[in-house]
Amino acid sequence: MKIRSAGALAVAAVTTLALGACSAGSLGSSDDKGGKVTLSLLVDNGQDTVKLGEQLAKDFAAKNPDITIKVETRPAGAEGDNLIKTRLSTGDMTDVFMYNSGSLFQAIAPEKNLVPLDDQAFAGQLDDKFKSTVTAGGKLYGAPWGGFFSGAILYNRAVYAKLNLQVPKTWDDFMANNAKIKAAGIDPVIQTYQDTWTSQLFVLGDFHNVLAADPDFPTKYTNNQAKYATTPAALAGFQHLQQVHDAGYLNKDFAAAKLDDGLKELADGKGAHYPILSPVISQLIANNPGHGGDIGLFPIPGDNAATNGLTVWAPAGVYIPTSTTGAKLDAAKKFLAFVASPEGCASQAAATTPTGPFAVKGCTLPADVTQVAKDMQPYIDSPTGSSLALEFLSPIKGPALEQITVEVGSGIRKAADGAALYDQDVKKQAQQLGLQGW
Repeated sequence: MKIRSAGALAVAAVTTLALGACSAGSLGSSDDKGGKVTLSLLVDNGQDTVKLGEQLAKDFAAKNPDITIKVETRPAGAEGDNLIKTRLSTGDMTDVFMYNSGSLFQAIAPEKNLVPLDDQAFAGQLDDKFKSTVTAGGKLYGAPWGGFFSGAILYNRAVYAKLNLQVPKTWDDFMANNAKIKAAGIDPVIQTYQDTWTSQLFVLGDFHNVLAADPDFPTKYTNNQAKYATTPAALAGFQHLQQVHDAGYLNKDFAAAKLDDGLKELADGKGAHYPILSPVISQLIANNPGHGGDIGLFPIPGDNAATNGLTVWAPAGVYIPTSTTGAKLDAAKKFLAFVASPEGCASQAAATTPTGPFAVKGCTLPADVTQVAKDMQPYIDSPTGSSLALEFLSPIKGPALEQITVEVGSGIRKAADGAALYDQDVKKQAQQLGLQGW
């Protein structure tokens, strides 16, 4: 399971919406007379996604009264992926659509199916990390939909204040904090292995530290020239899983606990640290009202304090298919320019509280945003403060990682054995993708 899919499950409950009865053609190709244009916008059926799409459509239309945007929904996951690919291949795609950035974006043949946007004024306002995730063949194809999120450690700030602890930048400092937290009768590290995807963050969220130590790792890894088991910086994530378990720093129910259990323990201050995806702060606040300000965020600590930083996942993108032409194409480009502007960011913030920084220069988070999002911002602003997760830099992610990290984190398998097993898992996936060198 891609970590983004896990993140989508963690952020909010999904509202099941039937795919609109009207096809892209009937929504987007109605007779546009008198200079008026109607655009169709396809989004996934996640509750927050639909809210965001409808708010953007409303606010854009208020500024552009001659353009109406109709929001259409699709299923999430593999079903939605297949629908996107089918509609693109048949020329039946909506005028504009929201979809993943990164490797899944590359899988929809952007150079063939999408309109390039390099010549648009807003292109220069986009965050460089985001731009890299919606670029193919040297051409830019998307505007950002939502903000960045991260794989990091959520921590209870009240516990830190009570014990007079400082945010750690190295693993040794983190473990020293854990010792003091345990001595105070609080679980140092929360793990929730009943929801297996949550076990991956000490590995996946550590990637900024891997990249800082070995900038060529993604290329070598993709070309079968570097392994987790034989690259010290990459092996460290598995070792960290083993170390927190072996030190007795986990909650006693780590094997049976689920995400909601972990969030409640963190909110209540019964646990101090939770390695997880940052958007789950919305779920924590919804289930534990009044605790949003108690929870902060810091990157997974590494070996080098000077290079410690945040591993981030880029926002999804909004794209224009090549089937959109004429007046509709002009209107669609106006819409994307609105999405990628401070006004568009404000519209998105009005729809749903941002869980992370925007990918557009000049956009600012609202004052009432969570402390978690505020803690992310300096790392995004710093040129060297954050790195994209490995899945944006390599197409390879073995499907068995979450089972392996559960075993390592539970003391069933040693870190070195887990990393070696994951390398075998990766090999199978690379061969399925037909990558050279495997």
